[in-house]
Amino acid sequence: MEARHDSVLMNEVLAALDVQPSDTVVDATLGGAGHFAELLSRLGEGGTIIGIDADAEAVERARVAYARDRRPERPVAHLVNDNFRNLARILDRLGIGRVDKALFDLGWSGYQIASLRGFSFQGDEPLIMTYGDSGETAADIVNGSTEAELADLIFAYGEERFARGIARSIVAARAKERILTTGALVAAIEAGVPRWYRARKAHPATKTFQALRIATNDELGALREGLSAALASLAPRGRLAVISFHSIEDRVVKTALRDAAVAGQGELAHKKPVAPSRAEVLANRRARSAKLRVFERAAAPAGRTESPITPFSYA
Repeated sequence: MEARHDSVLMNEVLAALDVQPSDTVVDATLGGAGHFAELLSRLGEGGTIIGIDADAEAVERARVAYARDRRPERPVAHLVNDNFRNLARILDRLGIGRVDKALFDLGWSGYQIASLRGFSFQGDEPLIMTYGDSGETAADIVNGSTEAELADLIFAYGEERFARGIARSIVAARAKERILTTGALVAAIEAGVPRWYRARKAHPATKTFQALRIATNDELGALREGLSAALASLAPRGRLAVISFHSIEDRVVKTALRDAAVAGQGELAHKKPVAPSRAEVLANRRARSAKLRVFERAAAPAGRTESPITPFSYA
């Protein structure tokens, strides 16, 4: 599969964050480095950009993007191979006390789809689904969970109506042979749903794969921790932008930002999430479910710790 990634809601993100040359900016999800490159281009001497991703290849793409920026006034850059749930620790390690702008793009990049790690059900790949190179894999969950645990997981994280039938089918299939590839998992899923469900436009494995990816990477737990750290680190009038792609993660984002507003920390920039234009959806189908929510920190006195002088670092 050819690797390709088009960053979604680019114009809307740039308008919402309104990055200034001297800002300190966090790109918490480097992915294809598209947003990173555009945020970088708006920063100048005195600015700082922190790029984070659990995928080492994403960090390398950001390094290449930074190397291409030959401006003498380019900002300080820190690229970190880590999960954004550790944002507070990352900022503390870098000596950065306040952040002016932060972006979380919760979509998975075209590079991840093409990585042969089991994110796609279109081919037959190892059933891994981790963003990094360690931790419990999707195959571990599929082969090690009870039928009830699988059903609960698929229903809770995939909102799959046939979760029980799929879980039953997976258990029956793995009794014959361990399920270690996406192809074997898809076959088990298809055997656990009605024929009419298999004939729909949406692939019958879509929701189960989503559920397994979320569970494998503890995405919702990581998201709550990352958002909490980002909100706590925002400078007065600082802005946090979050792009979500499915209802489960969007509820987490909506709740976190609403609770911050109720607590008097700031306010939502828009009452409703910003959606991609029709033109963008036609050009990039992956954008069709994207939602952008933006939070602005209240104006209040706050201290600020200066970034280190090092012009570039891996942390």
